Amino acid sequence: MFMATNDLMLELQKDSIKLDEDSERKVVTMLLKLLEDKNGEVQNLAVKCLAPLVSKVKEPQVETMVDTLCSNMVSDKEQLRDISSMGLKTVIAELPLSSSGGLNLTASVCKKITSQLIGAMGKQEDVSVQLEALDILSDMLGSGALVGFHSSLLSSLLPQLTSPRMAVRKRSILALGHLVPCCSPALFSQLTEHLLTELAKGPPTSVTRTYIQCLATISRQGGHRVGEHLEKLIPMVVKFTGVEDDELREYCFQAFEAFIRRCPKEMSPHVATVTKLCLKFMTFDPNYNYDDDEEEEEDSMDIEDGLDEESDDEYSDDDDMSWKVRRSSIKCLEALIGTRRDLLLSFYSSVCPALLARFKEREENVRADVFAAFSTLLRQTRVGSTGGRHVPLIVKALHRQLKEKSIKSRQGCFCLLTELSHTLPGALEPHIPALIPGIVFSLTDKSTSSNMRIDALSFFHVLLLSHPPQAFQPHMQVLLPPVVACVEDSFYKITSEALLVTQQLVRVMRPQGQTATAGGFDPKPFVFSVTLKRLKATDIDQEVKERAISCMGHMVCHLGDHLGAELQGVLAIFLERLKNEITRLTTVRTITLIAASPIKIDLSSILSETLSVLGSFLRKNQRALKLGTLACLTALVTHHAAAIKPAALEPVLSELPALVDEADMHFVSAQVSVTLLTCMAKACPSSLAKISSSVLPGVFRLVHSPLLQGGALAAILDFMQALVLSKTSNLGYSQLLKSLTEPFHSSPSSVDGGGVHRQSIHSVARCVAALSSACPKETPGTVAGLIQEVCCVKSPGSPESARVLALLCLGEVGRSGSLGGSKEVQGVILEAFTSTSEEVKTAASCALGSMAVGSLNDFLPFLLKEISSQPRRQYLLLHSLKEVISACPASSLSPHVESIWALLFQNCECQEEGTRNLVAECLGKLTLVNPAQLLPRLKQQLKAGSPLARSTVVTAIKFTIVDQPAPIDSLLKDCIGDFLKTLQDNDINVRRVALVMFNSAAHNKPSLIRGLLGTVLPHLYKETQIRKDLIREVEMGPFKHTVDDGLDVRKAAFECMYTLLDSCLEGLDVLQFLDHVEEGLKDHYDIRMLTFLMLARLVSLCPAAVLQRLDRLVEPLKATCTTKVKAGSVKQEFEKQEELRRSAMRAVAALLAVPEVERSPSMADFANQIRTNADMASIYQSVQGGEGGLGPAESMDMS
Repeated sequence: MFMATNDLMLELQKDSIKLDEDSERKVVTMLLKLLEDKNGEVQNLAVKCLAPLVSKVKEPQVETMVDTLCSNMVSDKEQLRDISSMGLKTVIAELPLSSSGGLNLTASVCKKITSQLIGAMGKQEDVSVQLEALDILSDMLGSGALVGFHSSLLSSLLPQLTSPRMAVRKRSILALGHLVPCCSPALFSQLTEHLLTELAKGPPTSVTRTYIQCLATISRQGGHRVGEHLEKLIPMVVKFTGVEDDELREYCFQAFEAFIRRCPKEMSPHVATVTKLCLKFMTFDPNYNYDDDEEEEEDSMDIEDGLDEESDDEYSDDDDMSWKVRRSSIKCLEALIGTRRDLLLSFYSSVCPALLARFKEREENVRADVFAAFSTLLRQTRVGSTGGRHVPLIVKALHRQLKEKSIKSRQGCFCLLTELSHTLPGALEPHIPALIPGIVFSLTDKSTSSNMRIDALSFFHVLLLSHPPQAFQPHMQVLLPPVVACVEDSFYKITSEALLVTQQLVRVMRPQGQTATAGGFDPKPFVFSVTLKRLKATDIDQEVKERAISCMGHMVCHLGDHLGAELQGVLAIFLERLKNEITRLTTVRTITLIAASPIKIDLSSILSETLSVLGSFLRKNQRALKLGTLACLTALVTHHAAAIKPAALEPVLSELPALVDEADMHFVSAQVSVTLLTCMAKACPSSLAKISSSVLPGVFRLVHSPLLQGGALAAILDFMQALVLSKTSNLGYSQLLKSLTEPFHSSPSSVDGGGVHRQSIHSVARCVAALSSACPKETPGTVAGLIQEVCCVKSPGSPESARVLALLCLGEVGRSGSLGGSKEVQGVILEAFTSTSEEVKTAASCALGSMAVGSLNDFLPFLLKEISSQPRRQYLLLHSLKEVISACPASSLSPHVESIWALLFQNCECQEEGTRNLVAECLGKLTLVNPAQLLPRLKQQLKAGSPLARSTVVTAIKFTIVDQPAPIDSLLKDCIGDFLKTLQDNDINVRRVALVMFNSAAHNKPSLIRGLLGTVLPHLYKETQIRKDLIREVEMGPFKHTVDDGLDVRKAAFECMYTLLDSCLEGLDVLQFLDHVEEGLKDHYDIRMLTFLMLARLVSLCPAAVLQRLDRLVEPLKATCTTKVKAGSVKQEFEKQEELRRSAMRAVAALLAVPEVERSPSMADFANQIRTNADMASIYQSVQGGEGGLGPAESMDMS
């Protein structure tokens, strides 16, 4: 019998099996009979066969199965009941939920099951039947199968809440919890009303408990829906906290916690009430008397411990449930702290002292929660803002706990102290003597668990990193032994943490640059042998190996001169580890550290072999290893050049030419390679001479690459100078100059003709200037050549790129001030301004700016005179002025500020927007020179008559906001509100630039505007609305075309909203914010693209709020994803629509990643639609990850 059933199961599991109607019926009847078999094994197998069968047979058979199973569930035989309920669960799990034909099947089967189960639930006399029925219903509700039967289920579940059996009540609450997320709003209200009415009758306490527990559950599960009922619910729950019943109170606080987490906005009016209750009940401990003198008698602690143990027994009271009340109220507080960052300051005054006072809590579980709540408070605090004054109190309360027996308490303490070190780095410095005994106790105490030790070590590591070395130096003798003992521990995780700590302790003993070790004792015997033992071991965990190498490296680096004869042995081990593939990267980094040590470690014994191994690493295709190796070589060549024999460098030299060539986008390896070459040029020029012919072509290719910038360019400039100064054979000044500029002369046509990109002209000009500053004797000749070049004297046919290059070179050479106020050069520039080519004109304006930076007094008056007298060239000349203001130090600009300021204000009402923006940028950057004097003047100008002048002033403010801290910040903070008043300006353009300025502030310096959000947001939101009066029709021949003049302002407003999400989330009312996002989802193409991005961002930042609005957000998303472009539209229309759909689908994908989303019927419906529609499904798939993240259009550039 058993074997036959087993074979049947295996057959059913194959996909190929097909049954005709008759055999279907036979198999089903057979299996159902087997469920009543005497043998338990056979019964189990029969149940297993049901699962594959469900998907193979037709509907009538499934109904038969379900019928039989349901009626068996109420049978008298217990075994049959159990096996049938298992069978029923199996069948339900297999029912097809959303396949196209399956829906009607599920519906009729569910109807059968539901009516049978509701019947079973009514069987009061047999609890186990009721429990099974409730269990199965919960499963079905959870899978969303029972949409049609919600109301009948609700009416049969509610009476079960008053069942005499506790278990039935609990299961009914669970089932209701599953029902809540997917039921209709009307049913939800019905349920809440029912609970309210029942509670209002004042039922017996046990029933009240159930109802309150039910409230907490439906609030947790149904989330935001509870929001609209809170007004009635809160007073009710508050009332019940007054009843003398600990469990009831616990449930009340659990309900509060659920409300706070799920509906933070609607809870706002009640926060004060709830906080007050939490603070009252977190100290609720009627059966225990905390001695107040404990605090003072810290010294007599040991005696007290003895007393405490006895006194605990007197109070030990197993029926004492008050700890549950304390715990739930503290958890509720934690929820408040976590969700209401805006109330932080008031929490610091009200909640913080109360939590501190509870550190003495006697129940260790509750104490752990106190620590967790306090950690949350610290985590919410912006780094380094408030809370500093509480540190002494925290330490006073904790350092006793650190010696408690309770492991949970100590872990909580360390967790809390770690948070504190992150929030206020350095704040614990005065308290380190008080904390050290606690750390040592946890490391040495015999009864301590491994996790406890790891926690203590990791806190100690954070402490060492966030505080200065001198704080620990006096305590070294106490600290080292326990840490060293942990290095010898048999558990690898402890060893690995302890090595990290040892590494930091070595740094503390003798910070770099000090001659003697602190405290004047020799640390070697403590630390060295233990670390060496771990370093030599090869049969240990990978992490321990790496950390042992790193730790020993720090030891050699800081204490190398103490190691004496042992040093060579250690270096030999490093060489072995360098050759091992698993440890090589860590060793490369360690050798880099040692090579640069100020103690000047003698590496000669391993140098030549190390160089050959490092040379081989340069061929490896591992980016981190390659970069690490180059850094290591640079350190070796810089600090140990004397010890390196030329032959030893051969293996490295042969690899370098390949690395210099541009392989990666950011030139990282090229940059590091060039830095190494520069060191060689300075330290061992003879070696460099050997490879100059093979390396230089690569370097010139880099210079001529359009992508070169930043660090890589700076590295090349250094290299050029080092090269020309090292006087290596054939690399004289003139050859280098020729190689640099050649490509620009050879190309016959325009710049792009010779394969040289116009962007690279700037790099070449900087290289020429670097060479000329290294060889000042050559400069005059070079300048004369360049001037000829610009005037085209030499060859009238020379390409335009050569003139552009010559102008930029003049500028860069002039930037170092070596041109003086040459009249000839001024003439050349003015002539270039008359050129017909835009390229040449722009180059001339750049050059003039650079020269003026080099010699202000010669060129600035000339520049200002030209700006006033040449209105046609104003734009170019203002570019030069901008360069001067940006690049000159404030001290040299000061004498000229007045004249520049006056000139700029003459031009701030220019009709041309480009010129106005330049004037604004100059004004803003000039204001940074002397903010105290100039900022008030800008503010005066706001009252100016014309809108153009106002828009220039507001844009100027945008340029005073820089992303680093600057002296202007405090002044700006005081008056930025006045500039933001222009958001209410009558002129639409002024409002637009005000939004752009606000966006810049929110992005670069959010602290400037955080306090103003309350007044600014209403005006910001107002600008997001479509205004009919700004939309006009333009006739273009026979066609009418609508133009929306308000689009740019709306776009600017939505961009601000996007930025605020990242920088000022806690100042936003997210639900109000979502209202405007929702409007944007139906707006113009550009704005929809933006709001889809915002929606995806919001889903990750505050999912609860988005869920609250889900039903309203789904419609516009659905509309976008399903829209088709009219046939016969132009290609751009199709592309735009495609882009929109992809962007909307990204938002949908972000939404679907939130687990609770598909409980919303409209969303579940839409998700089904996506899965079943091939076109949408393919977009969804590609967005999910086929694209490798965000395309260029999606990652929004907010600079």
